[in-house]
Amino acid sequence: MTEMPSLVLPSFYLYYQSPVKIVETPDGGARVWRVGIDTGGWQEKNDLFVEITLGVGGEIFGRTREDFVQEVEAFRAHYLRGEGPVFALYETVRSIEDQADAEGRHLTPKEQALIRGIRQRTFVMFEEQLRAAGDPGADPELAAS
Repeated sequence: MTEMPSLVLPSFYLYYQSPVKIVETPDGGARVWRVGIDTGGWQEKNDLFVEITLGVGGEIFGRTREDFVQEVEAFRAHYLRGEGPVFALYETVRSIEDQADAEGRHLTPKEQALIRGIRQRTFVMFEEQLRAAGDPGADPELAAS
């Protein structure tokens, strides 16, 4: 019989292009959170646990914590529209990417670093807003870890 490796939590994934995190519960269990396409908040999706952890599907990719934060913010910026500082920063990133596309080039290392920094900042800002609104999956500290 093959022994299954233990799952280290938290763990981070892209599940069919949607960011998903699995976190430990206070009682030692696990909870699965998926970013909602309509709000950018966290939706509990524990039914995905086995599929994600056993890699049953072909569209499941593990991510580092840092890459996960970037993926979450790229996802939110793509699907959400609104007003306020977070959305102004999303527009800044979009402008940088659009300029590179218009010039038919890849992002420069400086532009890539700027975008990563902006996304890390917007992640914290968005997560703080979610936490203030009572979203149990919100975790602004994730970007600082």
